[in-house]
Amino acid sequence: MTNLNILYEDNHIIVVVKPNNILSQADNTKDVDMITLIKKYIKEKYNKPGEAYLGLVHRLDRPVSGIMVFAKTSKAASRLSKQIRDNKLKKTYLAVVNGTFDNKKGILENFIEKCKDNSSKIVNQGGKYAKLSYEVVEENKKDNLTLLKVNLETGRHHQIRVQFANIGHPLYGDQRYGKQDKNQIALHAYRLEFTHPTTKELLVFESYPPKKSGWIFFKNVK
Repeated sequence: MTNLNILYEDNHIIVVVKPNNILSQADNTKDVDMITLIKKYIKEKYNKPGEAYLGLVHRLDRPVSGIMVFAKTSKAASRLSKQIRDNKLKKTYLAVVNGTFDNKKGILENFIEKCKDNSSKIVNQGGKYAKLSYEVVEENKKDNLTLLKVNLETGRHHQIRVQFANIGHPLYGDQRYGKQDKNQIALHAYRLEFTHPTTKELLVFESYPPKKSGWIFFKNVK
């Protein structure tokens, strides 16, 4: 991947859409990651000598696509991180899950524990509190799939994937918590809302997933 899908950029932040199967940051696989790609872009665009600063303030799982904001200064990184801690950076996802719902809106609350194999599980005691709300956008009864809008109120490891699998609605294409197939997971962070760390302006960005994988089963994915 060479072309970045940049939604916004100034001297303090850069907002981009991460494609699926790209790492948020480098790991021991040495595979391509967003931090490296954006640093390379900044260095080339602004002809910067040496290493460009880029702060990672939140992550998306490798198979998940969607909007991310990165900080171009340490001050911006600190202020964005505080918004996340204070639950003022709002992330909304689109997800395709298996099955249909009797109730068109709902809230899931659990305690989640991260395992040594980098998965997560629901636990009765211990773990970290996890909460999300969801609403049904569209149903496809022929294929027994549902398109959901999901608002995260906490940001736990694999939270959306684990919580929906726990109630019998694993995400389409989730090879870890769902059916063992080769489809791409249908989970996309389509909306991001936060306050600009310097100007204090409220910023809202939206970007919809490409029409492939589980998204092709629904009309209401722009």
